Amino acid sequence: AEMRALFPQCPEAIENTQRVADLCNVEFEFGTYHLPEFKLPEGYTDRDAYFERLCLDGFKRRYPEEPPEYLQQLRYEMDMIRKMGFVDYFLIVSDFIGYAKRSGIPVGPGRGSAAGSVVSYCLDITDVEPMKYSLYFERFLNPERVTMPDIDIDFCIRRRQEVIDYVCRKYGSDHVAQIVTFGTMAARGAIRDVGRALNFPYAEVDQIAKLVPSGPGALHITLDESLKISKSLRELYEGDERVRQLIDTAQSIEGMPRHASTHAAGVVITRLPVDDYVPLAKNDESVVTQYTMTTLEELGLLKMDFLGLRNLTVLDDAVKLVQRSDPTFTLSSISDDDPKVFQMLSEGKTSGVFQMESPGMTGVCVGLKPQNIEDITAIIALYRPGPMDSIPRFIACKHDPKLIRYKHPALIPILSVTYGCIVYQEQVIEIFRKLGGYSLGQADMVRRAISKKKKAQIEKERHSFIHGDPERGIPGCVANGIPAQTGEDIYDEIYDFANYAFNKAHAVSYAIVCYQTAWFKCHHMREYMAALLTSVLDYQEKVAEYIGECRENGIRLMPPDINLSDADFTVDNGNIRFGLVAVKGVGRGVIQNLLAERGRSGRFTSFPDFCQRMMGADLNRRVVESLIKCGAFDSLGYKRSQLMEVYGQVLDGIAQQRRKNLEGQFDLFGGGGEDESSGIPELVLPNLPEYSRSQLMTMERETTGLYLTGHPMDEYREAARNAKAAPIGAILSDFAKEDGPEIYRDEQRLSIAGIVASSKTKTTKNNTLMAYVTLEDDTGAMELLVFARVLGESGGYIKENAPVLATGRLSVRDEKAPQMLVDSIRPLGEAGTAVKERESGQKLYVKVPTAQSPQFEKIKKIFLMFPGEQQAVFYFSDTRKRMGTPCVIHPALIRELGEMLGGENVVLK
Repeated sequence: AEMRALFPQCPEAIENTQRVADLCNVEFEFGTYHLPEFKLPEGYTDRDAYFERLCLDGFKRRYPEEPPEYLQQLRYEMDMIRKMGFVDYFLIVSDFIGYAKRSGIPVGPGRGSAAGSVVSYCLDITDVEPMKYSLYFERFLNPERVTMPDIDIDFCIRRRQEVIDYVCRKYGSDHVAQIVTFGTMAARGAIRDVGRALNFPYAEVDQIAKLVPSGPGALHITLDESLKISKSLRELYEGDERVRQLIDTAQSIEGMPRHASTHAAGVVITRLPVDDYVPLAKNDESVVTQYTMTTLEELGLLKMDFLGLRNLTVLDDAVKLVQRSDPTFTLSSISDDDPKVFQMLSEGKTSGVFQMESPGMTGVCVGLKPQNIEDITAIIALYRPGPMDSIPRFIACKHDPKLIRYKHPALIPILSVTYGCIVYQEQVIEIFRKLGGYSLGQADMVRRAISKKKKAQIEKERHSFIHGDPERGIPGCVANGIPAQTGEDIYDEIYDFANYAFNKAHAVSYAIVCYQTAWFKCHHMREYMAALLTSVLDYQEKVAEYIGECRENGIRLMPPDINLSDADFTVDNGNIRFGLVAVKGVGRGVIQNLLAERGRSGRFTSFPDFCQRMMGADLNRRVVESLIKCGAFDSLGYKRSQLMEVYGQVLDGIAQQRRKNLEGQFDLFGGGGEDESSGIPELVLPNLPEYSRSQLMTMERETTGLYLTGHPMDEYREAARNAKAAPIGAILSDFAKEDGPEIYRDEQRLSIAGIVASSKTKTTKNNTLMAYVTLEDDTGAMELLVFARVLGESGGYIKENAPVLATGRLSVRDEKAPQMLVDSIRPLGEAGTAVKERESGQKLYVKVPTAQSPQFEKIKKIFLMFPGEQQAVFYFSDTRKRMGTPCVIHPALIRELGEMLGGENVVLK
């Protein structure tokens, strides 16, 4: 009625609007699968027969001796896959993985529960032998709970798109689309966004947002939960009407989509064109579904994850570098039980090793001392919130078998591989199967119920596990000769651990990649570190960490060289040669032309020779200047100061000579002019001294992002150690972890040492000065916020290239890198000496209520993770007695104790 009143002159518009609405009637069908049709090769008409032939051919290749029990398992899985209607699914996945392997695109050994399938193994979808590691098909596909299979695949990050392009060609680009994902308003972000809209001062909003708990275990915490947990936030909310309005408004938008982007890996493949099933959208250069992954699965569409795993690229690059000296070498030829590799991991030399790099994982490696891939698998499975509490027991039982306890002998074959601890979901399934008599499908259903905390089903299954359930054909423990009380105890243990149990199939798959990276680091360290450096060029702190690792092992990083460098990092006479692709201002096209010219006509003999031969191959002044500054011409005997003075004249001279030659040529009906390569211009070098060491290092940093011939911090390293300065790179990488930092935290006080890279001052709203200072050590760079008081006291020390020690509090805003709010800045040498004198002989004093408390038992386990030579002293409040213990006084230890006992009960002095 309102629209008719507003537009009386065109009543048909209102009628047409209704007609359009009536025509828009779409019914969505849920619960029906719409799998794409696999195109059978020529000569085949029966897809089931083709599927069986591929499986049996693969079985003969994978199992030459054809053990009958394995063949029986294969036939069982094939029957289940046929009954569930997923033959096409497996053929599609096997086909594009086969394409990747034929094309030399590295593919991961497996990921997720698919590695538990013999069919997946025989079709080359996975490379993990499921029977060897006691993996179960039912954990992947449960015939008693039919759901769409979900096979995620890791590809080389550099060539992943080639596989997606192949799928588009095979099924049609209109049958393939990537999947949308929505970034949502998280608790802290919602407060900040609403604060901006309500014109709150930034400092006030920042203070309120930081009262929302963060860190491991609080990644997805809501504002409602935060108000219950955080006393300070609740008091502000209840005592300040403005804050109440801010948080109430933030709660109303919390969880809403904030922006749309393309899912990193998700791809949907359909039988009919994708837009027959779901609406599409354009996102940057990708066509994406407007529905998220979960909705697509509910609509029965085939979703696959084409994941890019950087470590597969690293391994592939390392293999190619090794093949330069040993053409027969392949990744599949390495052994999986090399004692030297496990010795290296046991010594904590894990930098650059997949999954093992974090300080926590390194500590577990040192404590556990892995001896096989099963041990690595357990480390990957255990090092997560929840199961971490079991790590001390696991390590102790591994080193002292007398400590292992089994509630019944029937558990020995199931839990012996994990020293009596329940670690894997597959072990939970096997306990239900072997002791309770469940089928594998039934056992997996119970495992799911426990992990989802379905209390009614959990209690019902307790009775079935112990006493049986004739209706479902479950005999129970008692019928299998296990006393009822023992069954109760075992069920309690299952309940305690099943919630934390990990998918072993996934852990094994990643343990294999972990072992392969460790093997390369152990046996071909130079090739491996060269490949690793190529892969992390965009991550400054990682580059610095790996260069430091090379230095510690006597491997030098050689500067770029026009005659010796390849595009990527390579091995050169026992050292690592910097790759030209990493030189800023030099495009990949120029590098490819340079390598091609060097291959055709040999090495460049001089600077003019280089310019003459490369002229016309995308060479320009910026490229030449970058190559000079990074030291690429040093081996030809030039000083960089000389070349920087004359390179423009050389380029202009060659260009002028070429123009003259071109103008001297006759037309098609005449003779030829002067030869274009009639001569290389003579190079007259000015008599100049070379740049200073610091100037050369600055040039290297400018063109490569790194200091190649040294680092300004080299002469201050001892002072930084004396001052107990934290490495900047370690702080940055700790905060960059997906599950939150392990060692450092927001608001933590600490010191960092480095060189002042830049500094700029600004006037605040209160007309006071503050400075933004970038401080850099040889592991990374951090921004410091220096306010008026500190500027007044120490502003004279803040000069470019000055070595300083900064002390203050870490501050983390939204998803940005941590900054430091500075309390003091001092010259590094002076500060380091003072700190060393003050901190020599420091002890950690820990006050606990009683030695008999469960709390103290947990504290003792924590101390097992920090072995060392420093001293900690326990003071027991009830008896007033003291007890000393050796340890390493680590920030993570102090933080953990402070959270348990309160900061006032943990004192370092």
